[in-house]
Amino acid sequence: MELGMRLIAERVAGERGGTGLFHDLSFALGPSEGLVLTGPNGAGKSTLLRILAGLLRPSAGSVRFIEDNGEPAHEPFHFLSAQNAMKDQLSTFDNLGFWQKFLPAHPSGSGLSPLAALERVGLAHTADLPFGYLSTGQRRRAAIARLLVSHRPVWLTDEPTSGLDKASENLFAAIASDHLKSGGILVAATHLPLGIAGLQELRIGAAA
Repeated sequence: MELGMRLIAERVAGERGGTGLFHDLSFALGPSEGLVLTGPNGAGKSTLLRILAGLLRPSAGSVRFIEDNGEPAHEPFHFLSAQNAMKDQLSTFDNLGFWQKFLPAHPSGSGLSPLAALERVGLAHTADLPFGYLSTGQRRRAAIARLLVSHRPVWLTDEPTSGLDKASENLFAAIASDHLKSGGILVAATHLPLGIAGLQELRIGAAA
């Protein structure tokens, strides 16, 4: 049986400004599996996500992405940070078009067109509007649409529902659930319940 894409973290430690935040964290995720990172502010949830994304080096341990043939995978993920990573002056359509070209799809699938991705998050009517004109919630939904324009099997997300109303939270839960059902992997750092069934939890740091 093929295992599909796997994310393996082994005895990972992280620090900020020379101060240790966490150590000896290990987990493995395969197709259709998700992990929620929880814990108090400053515990290192965002730091761990950045380590998984290769933006920070762990102070100890290792992170590996492995293809179903056993070979190392090359950047098979989307990283959705707490910032939306969109240009205010560009339209939502052009922003998504940029990301579609900048982050080509993983060979295991394709992505939606920018307009179809905007339709999926209920923002087709904003296609020609500059991103800077959108409300906080609309900006986040447009950023979520970025996950859809290029297929990548692993989604690394930092507070993905921040700034969303209840209906939009449910929309993200449906989109993420579809990603998992199709064999994708999800890692989300959040303080809020995501409403996605079957997610594992990794709590970082002491109780608040």
